[in-house]
Amino acid sequence: MIDMDERALDALLAEDPGGPVVMLNLLRFRPDGGRESYQRYTEALGSEIHGRYGLRVEYLGNGGRALVAEDGQAWDAVLLVRYPSRQAFADMARDPDYRAVAHLRAEALVESVLQPTVPIQGGVA
Repeated sequence: MIDMDERALDALLAEDPGGPVVMLNLLRFRPDGGRESYQRYTEALGSEIHGRYGLRVEYLGNGGRALVAEDGQAWDAVLLVRYPSRQAFADMARDPDYRAVAHLRAEALVESVLQPTVPIQGGVA
């Protein structure tokens, strides 16, 4: 699945522990221009949407060969995006300006994981 639906957003909000959320994005691009389409998506989001919802890209990296994984679990790119809250993420995902460019993301990917994460109190486990 590439796109999230309203039920997924409702579940995200229902499980909200409060505070910021870092969304883990694992991305597998379409071989026929997917990476370029994803770049158009990120450019279309622009600073206006970033500022409106307070999102900040914490990390963007190309995936390498997986050292420990099942076959097919190597990813082309990894992206960590911090939002001030789950509500901010949901509001962005429901924003008509965001929805107008979201098709570029879907067109870019053959597979993805989008998973909310929250910091572990007290440091690394």
